[in-house]
Amino acid sequence: MVRLLIVLLMSASLSGCYYLQAASGQWEVLRKRVPLEDVINDPNTNPALVSRLTLLDEARDFSVEQLGLPDNDSYRSYSDLERDFVVWNVFAAPEFSLQPRQWCYPIAGCVSYRGYFAKEAAIKQSRKLAADGFDVAIGGVAAYSTLGKFDDPILSTMMNWDDLDLVALLFHELAHQVVYSKDDSGFNESFATAVEEIGVERWLRARGKFAQMKSYRAGRERRQAIARLVEAARTDLEIVFGSDVPEREKRIGKDKRLQRLGAEVAALRQANGEDVGGWFGGDLNNAKLISTTLYEGQLPMFRALFRRCEEQLDCFYARALALSKMGADARQAALAAGDFEGLGRGMDQT
Repeated sequence: MVRLLIVLLMSASLSGCYYLQAASGQWEVLRKRVPLEDVINDPNTNPALVSRLTLLDEARDFSVEQLGLPDNDSYRSYSDLERDFVVWNVFAAPEFSLQPRQWCYPIAGCVSYRGYFAKEAAIKQSRKLAADGFDVAIGGVAAYSTLGKFDDPILSTMMNWDDLDLVALLFHELAHQVVYSKDDSGFNESFATAVEEIGVERWLRARGKFAQMKSYRAGRERRQAIARLVEAARTDLEIVFGSDVPEREKRIGKDKRLQRLGAEVAALRQANGEDVGGWFGGDLNNAKLISTTLYEGQLPMFRALFRRCEEQLDCFYARALALSKMGADARQAALAAGDFEGLGRGMDQT
């Protein structure tokens, strides 16, 4: 691991400041790792942290035994980063387009965001993109996956989440080690969200927490309701952006539709007694819409695939893996049409 990071740092010095900060940030995460059992058994560890890490240790075992997720050293250690987020992601899109600005990396391929280990660097990049005419948005990230290339630790930045969200996040990040398609962020995140949903349902059922399951399902449905509002807005905006009217009129149409979306989301949240702030609380733009649809956009299709597999995870993983190996257009067509026949055949018992 040390040799690999040295190579990364040497490459970073040749490739520019971005890769240098990325390699340095990853090194910080890894060098601060402490085995979970050492943190849990340390008498100086805060009892609240001990309780949460014990819960995650149980969830990690569950992920292997009941969900078939990788049995490795990922999330078997803890890193205290002493800040609110591990990275800050910058999203960008042209003023009159919902096609995201993409960045490409040696391991992850091309993704629809640029991650920075320092918030100031993310802000600097967002200002540069805004000056170039892009809509931009910055979001703090509690965790990320290195796709099994390193033994990712549980991070102190994850501790701001409630217990069930922590378990869900663990399942989500491990899912990226099972199926990952370079250059397709929407596919990857929607698949991981599907695994997260399946995992949480089974986790709660195994513990007999049926009231909590009902609450979880209601929360998931609210997220899907917001995703549907965003998708409807995207459809309307595509019409506006593709029209032949002057840019001034496009800008007016865009602003009106985004204001309407913000009001719709606020009304939905207020009806459920939720805070109307957060990602949708400020001014909306194309970049914020892109980041929202990454995690939910293809989720209904993965739910359909899971049902087609009669809720058997080995079948689900094999067919999702087969989809990941397709070309982008063929993959999207198969997902949209629900055409899963023949996918992963002969692999379902692996």
